[in-house]
Amino acid sequence: MSNWIEKDNKLTKTFEFGDFTEAFAFMTRVAFLAEKHNHHPNWSNVYNTVNIALTTHDAGNVVTEKDRNLAAEIDRI
Repeated sequence: MSNWIEKDNKLTKTFEFGDFTEAFAFMTRVAFLAEKHNHHPNWSNVYNTVNIALTTHDAGNVVTEKDRNLAAEIDRI
């Protein structure tokens, strides 16, 4: 997991793309991953930037292996 920051019980990372379409395509791919893992990110998108925060809600909103595994898969996109 490169460049993910663990702070305040969240794994966070900002992704920047060439334009909105690239950012939205990335979010679509992440959405399919999240469904596969049944583990969904908190995220936001403004134009070419996507901010992702991962935390495991059913574990009390802390970072778990579920978050680390999903982060690693997101990095492979």
